[in-house]
Order: sequence, then structure tokens, then C-alpha cells
Amino acid sequence: MSGDRDSLGRVGFDLLTIALSACRQARATGRLRVSGRPGGVFHLRDGCVVAVESPGAPGPEARLLRSGRVGGEQWADLLREAGGTRWPQAGLIAHGYAGAAQLRVVCMMAMQDAAFAVVAGEVEACDPLDAVFEPYAPVDQGETPGRLLQDAARKLAAVAALPRPVRPDRERPVQAAVPDELRDRLPPRQRELFAHADGRRTARDIAFVTGLGVYTATVGMARLLGDGLLELPEAPASASPVTVRIPPTESLRKRSPSTVPGPDPELLSALAAALTAGTDDPDPDPDPAPDPDAETAGPADPPAAGEGDRTPRTDTPEAVDGDPGGVRDDEIPGHREAAGPATAPRSASLVLPGPDAPSLPRREPGASGITETLAPERAAVSWKGFFRLRHRIWTPDSGT
Repeated sequence: MSGDRDSLGRVGFDLLTIALSACRQARATGRLRVSGRPGGVFHLRDGCVVAVESPGAPGPEARLLRSGRVGGEQWADLLREAGGTRWPQAGLIAHGYAGAAQLRVVCMMAMQDAAFAVVAGEVEACDPLDAVFEPYAPVDQGETPGRLLQDAARKLAAVAALPRPVRPDRERPVQAAVPDELRDRLPPRQRELFAHADGRRTARDIAFVTGLGVYTATVGMARLLGDGLLELPEAPASASPVTVRIPPTESLRKRSPSTVPGPDPELLSALAAALTAGTDDPDPDPDPAPDPDAETAGPADPPAAGEGDRTPRTDTPEAVDGDPGGVRDDEIPGHREAAGPATAPRSASLVLPGPDAPSLPRREPGASGITETLAPERAAVSWKGFFRLRHRIWTPDSGT
């Protein structure tokens, strides 16, 4: 921290100064939001600042509660009596927890400390003035914006002038190895700060824990660092670099066809021999034509029905007798003459049924729902049977 201007951040501090000066000249009433780290809200009345709220500094209620002036249960009772009011000033005075002058001092110190926290941080932008006026624990006599900012800049310059300056929200000192008698001779306030310095808390964190101001905690920790009672932990060493090995470019190239291993010739020949050994016909017909003479062989070897053809066959004697709409092959004119000489069955696995073999179950007439609507005079002819047998008739030009 070299100089108050460097600590303030010239650009952010100038933005805040210009915005508050414009509100002062216009004698505006409302709230001005300041975005940044930690940022805050400035409440103005007739151009004067009457309250400042910031997450970087404890408010008046934190000062009263952390300091022990008011207990937690007492504060809850005060809020309940005030009907949900955020700042029960009348109840504090009525119950004797604090006097009117003491409350004014607490509110003024909280306002100045919050302004110091906003200025000591980073100011990024200032929003337009909001006409809503909802101050929390305002002071009766407001402070001019110029005087408030000047006081914050003076405090920050005083911290920067110390031998071991710290930021309110940056450094996290730890306790040094000091003798117990030296620690016992510390003033109560410094002893309290020394007890909370555990390497995890900043000056702002200790201010919220103890109820002190952010400026008071920052100055106290800077002095303890200068006296050697506190020390800043060493920055953690950076992690060792990870070595990433990139494979050579040659290993990423596409292999040539000559280097790609092909199939095993012996395996291919064994597969070919197994395939040829399982077929008896050297020239199998993938779609052989049905044999006309094999139709009267009986129901022992019916053709497999496809997924879309669920109706039973009607070319067997049982099916023709059971279906009045069925048509026999010998009833079709010219079928036996055009069929040609009978040929032996191609498959040796065809087994003819014996005399005691059970026949296929008979189908009730019209069970499929197709012949139920046929007229009685047309019951002798079934279009279903005709279209089935149409594909089984041999013709000279079929080549089968």
C-alpha cells in the first residue's frame, strides 16, 4: 500500500465522489447504490448522508450484540415489541439498554466505518439515485458527502503509513511464536485481536466477530504485525508443472494397406469348407416352386406361414372338406394336364404321415371373418381359396 490514492483506486474513488457531489448539489433524497467489492448503499436526505450500509462492515445492531450490550433474546424481544421494525431505538431507550446519545454515537460510527469499507475496497460503478428512502438506523444530523469521503481517505492513508499495512479484506495473519508473558502484557483490545488471528480471518472478519469497527481491527492487526506478534503465512508454492508427452507425428499417420494385417487364409478356407459341406445341392434354388404331386401328401409337412399370413392351408383334403369355400386342385379345369410329369420331392427329410397320424384341426366355416359376409348363393366359391391356389398353378411360360 503505497499512498492513499493507490489504495483507493483513483477511478473508482472519482466515480463515487462525482456521484455524491451531484446528489449534494441537487439536495436529493433517496439511496445511491455502489457496486464493487464490497460495495454498499448511501442513504441521503436533502443532499446529506444519513446512513451507509455495506456487507464489508458491521452495522449498529452487530456492534450492540457483539459487544455484549444487548443479548440475543433481548434483541428478539425488542423486535417483537416494535412490530418488526429493523431498528428498535425506542425499545432500547425504554428498557435502559442504551441511551439516546449513545445510540447516536453508535449509528455515526457505523456509518463512517461502512464508508471506509466501501472506499478501501473496489468501486466499479454507481447506479442512478433511487427515490426510495429506507434508511436503517439513520443519524439525526446528516453528514455532507465531501466530509464523509475525506474522513474515509484520511483513515486509509493512516493505515498505509504504518510499518506493516494490511487491507481490510485481503491479508489473513497468524499468531507468531511469542512468550506467554509478552502476550499477557497486551492491551485487552489487541489481546482480543491476537486471539482471533488464526490464518483464516481478515480484519473485516474479526470486526464482525468482535463488534469492533473495520478501521479499528485493521489498524490493530497492522500494529501487531509490526511488533512481530503476528505474521503473514507464506504464499503456497505453485504446483509442480505437469509434463504432457505428445506422441510422435509418425504414430498418428494413417497406415498403408500393405501394413494392415489381413484375414487368416487358413481360417477362410476352413469356413468355406464348412459352408460347402452343409449343402447337398450344388445349385440350391432359393425359391423352389411347389410340387403339384406333393400337395396330396397330407398334412405332415405344411409350408411355414409368414408373419402376415395367419390363416391355415386349404389345399389339403381335410381343409377343403372343412371349408365349404375351398377348391380342390382336380376341380380346376386343365390343372392336371398342365402340371406335367410328377417330380420326386427335392428334400430327403420329408416324412409322410402314417394312417394313425392325427390330422390338422378343422376350422369352423367363416371363422376368419372373411366368408361370413358372402351371400348364400356364392358360398360354393371362395375368393380366399382362389387367390391362394392361383400361385400354385403351373403354366408353360412360368419356366417352373
